Amino acid sequence: MNPMDRVFVSTQKAVFGEGLELESGRKIAPLEIAYETYGTLNENRSNAVLICHALSGSAHAAFWHPDDRKPGWWDAFIGPGKAIDTNKFFVVCSNVIGSCYGSSGPLSINPDTGKPYGLDFPVVTINDMVNAQVKLTEYLGIKRWLCVIGGSMGGMQVLSWAFRYPEMVFSAVPIATTMQHTAQQIAFNAVGRQAIMRDPNWNNGDYYGKEPPYQGLAVARMIGHITYLSDEAMNIKFARRLKEKEQYGYDFSIDFEIESYLDYQGDSFVQRFDANSYLYLTKAIDYFDLASDITPEKISRIGTKFLVLSFSSDWLYPPSQVEEIAKLLEAHNKDVSYCCISCDYGHDSFLLYNQMQERLIKGFLEHLLSEV
Repeated sequence: MNPMDRVFVSTQKAVFGEGLELESGRKIAPLEIAYETYGTLNENRSNAVLICHALSGSAHAAFWHPDDRKPGWWDAFIGPGKAIDTNKFFVVCSNVIGSCYGSSGPLSINPDTGKPYGLDFPVVTINDMVNAQVKLTEYLGIKRWLCVIGGSMGGMQVLSWAFRYPEMVFSAVPIATTMQHTAQQIAFNAVGRQAIMRDPNWNNGDYYGKEPPYQGLAVARMIGHITYLSDEAMNIKFARRLKEKEQYGYDFSIDFEIESYLDYQGDSFVQRFDANSYLYLTKAIDYFDLASDITPEKISRIGTKFLVLSFSSDWLYPPSQVEEIAKLLEAHNKDVSYCCISCDYGHDSFLLYNQMQERLIKGFLEHLLSEV
C-alpha cells in the first residue's frame, strides 16, 4: 500500500466511575475501556458491528496508527469494500478487561495504592468482558448490534453475547472457537501460566518498575504459538531445515529454523504484552463453560442468526468442536449456517486473509442489510 493511501485512526477510552460488578463478586472501579471505531453509524443506528478480539489482540483491529509498522490485526477484513465494509457498517472493537492495551487490567493503576494492580486486580471471566462491552454499547448509544463477530477467545465473547443478551444481537459470527475447553486445552494454558509464575522475576505479579518475567512469558508464548499453527503449516514453512548452518551443532544452541522462529515469536511477544495479563486472559478462557450453562429457557430466547466457521487444519479448536455449536443451535431450530473452511494454517487461519472467509462474512452481512 502507498503510505499516502493509509487511513489513520486513534484509540479512544470510555471511563465508567461506577465500575463493574464481576462474576467473582468483586468490583472494578473505575472501569476503563479502550476502543476504536471505523465507518459511520447510520441515522437509525442499525448498522453497528462489534468485533471481539482474541487473547493477544487489542482494540486496534483495522487501519493505521501513526507509529504502526503494520495495520490493525484484522485489517484484511475491515475497511472499504472488504468483508466488513466500512462504507456500509459502523464497526467497533474494544480491548477486553484484563488485557494490557488500555482497558482495565493488572497493569492499570489501583486508585487505592497509586500503583499498578498486579495480582490485586480481580480475576475476570469471558462473561465479565462482555458485561463491560454492554456498558460501552450503551455509552455509544447502540441498542442492538447488527452483528457480533470474533475468533478464538473473541468467539467465546460472541457466544456469551448471543446467549446472554440475545435481544441486543441480531446476528453472530463465532469463528474457530468452543463452548468449553477440554482438559488438553486447559493443560496447554496451565503450562504457559506455570512458565510465567516460575520465572524468578515474576515476583508474585509484583514486577512493575522492575525486570519483568520476560523468559517465562516468552516460553508461554512459544507453547501457545505451537497450538496456533498446524503440522502442515510448520512443515511447509520450516520442515527440518537448519538455521544458517549445514550440519548439526551437537550442542544445545539453535539448530533448526523452527526453533529460531519460536524464539523470535517469544522475544517479540514480551515487548508488547504483559505477563500478568497473559495469566488473567488464559484463566478466563479456561473458565468459559457455555456448554454447562445452557438451558432450554436460554436457548428459547435466542432469535439471533448465526454463521459459524471453523478451519480444517485447526487442532486447537478442531472443526468437530466448532461444529458442536452449530449442531446445538440447529437442534433447537435456530437460524444457523456452518462452514468448515479448507486451509493449511491451523488455528491462526482466522487472522489471515482467506478468500472463502471473506466471501462468507461479506455475503452474510450484506444479506442482513435487507432484513433490518
